Amino acid sequence: MPLNILLLEEVHPSADAVLQALPTAQIRRLRHAPDATELARLLDDVDVLGVRSRTQLTAAVIEAAPRLRAVGAFCTGTNNIDLDAAARRGIAVFNGPFSNTRSVAELVIGHAIHLLRRVPERQAAARRGEWMKDARRSNEIRGKTLGIVGYGKIGTQTGLLAEAIGMRVVFHDVEARLPLGNAVAATSLDSLLEEADVVTLHVPQTPQTRHLIGGAQLARMREDAVLINLARGHAVDIDALHGALSSGRLRGAAIDVFPVEPASAAHSFESPLRALDNVILTPHVGGSTVEAQRNLGVEVSEKLRDYLVLGAVRGSVNLPELGVGALRGPARLVHLHQDRPGVMSRINGVLAAAGLNVAQLHLETGRGIGVAAVDLSDRPTARMLQELTRIEGTLRSFVVGQEHPA
Repeated sequence: MPLNILLLEEVHPSADAVLQALPTAQIRRLRHAPDATELARLLDDVDVLGVRSRTQLTAAVIEAAPRLRAVGAFCTGTNNIDLDAAARRGIAVFNGPFSNTRSVAELVIGHAIHLLRRVPERQAAARRGEWMKDARRSNEIRGKTLGIVGYGKIGTQTGLLAEAIGMRVVFHDVEARLPLGNAVAATSLDSLLEEADVVTLHVPQTPQTRHLIGGAQLARMREDAVLINLARGHAVDIDALHGALSSGRLRGAAIDVFPVEPASAAHSFESPLRALDNVILTPHVGGSTVEAQRNLGVEVSEKLRDYLVLGAVRGSVNLPELGVGALRGPARLVHLHQDRPGVMSRINGVLAAAGLNVAQLHLETGRGIGVAAVDLSDRPTARMLQELTRIEGTLRSFVVGQEHPA
């Protein structure tokens, strides 16, 4: 049986070289993001799905995909995927959290320079035939303070670039983080807002980050400061930001993500910020560079390959991490199950009844799920696989190390 792979939304061609190496792989590509009805129909015989940020993989769609084993999110965020529903079906989801780090960090620095020099306003005026040649409220970036909210992969990279051009860097994170370069941890979000000339957000989408920057926080920012959000659309109260920019209290803002975004280029983009000259508005392109997309194609595809060929779980967003070595036998059983007592005992019982010896066992649990990779002394029969699947708590069971993933 072929391994059917469906790639949507113009996943970068760099993915193909990795995925085509999978035994019996057949890759199909579509340029668009299908709606729920079309997607459910497409997934009828798909084993591996590749998406970007616009495809909505809901619980209903997942339930309608009988063969789906793994999903590659060729982006950083996975808000468009019901991760719990995928986990309940034993479907591994992988993303690419490292591939677009540099692209986003570079855009932050570019936006900071443009905003401090009031380039958005001057460009808008020039298009209207006005000549805004003055130095008022226009500053070099050297010597200014960058406040980074969310000091993870992108935040740390942004801080290093900022220091390289002479900025001072302070950061705030809900977790303790090791500072890189000369960055200094702020005592609180409020203290960061009060001392930063440029505030940039790099936070995940959680209930705690909804309107992280609202009216009260904008009021704490330094007069003439600028705000940059290339993280998540709900992190900023857009109406409050519109007020702060309209009044002239803030010098400007650069916003790449929005609470509501068009489903496609055919839909209109609506935002009160469109009416303001001192705002840079971009259509969620923080990580949209050729380099980032190429890196994503490789990073995510390699995770999918390792899972399907070895049973290794590297960087999954809904399954526990499972490191495995080389196969020590003709086949490796990969068994995903609910983390409950007795499951491994029942697996061993089925193996023993079939006369199969265990050469090596890897097991990890977490998020309420257990993942076991069991190297066997012989290849299991179809009947034995059915017995393993019938064990109470089993989410999915398959074999690697044969001619193709079973």
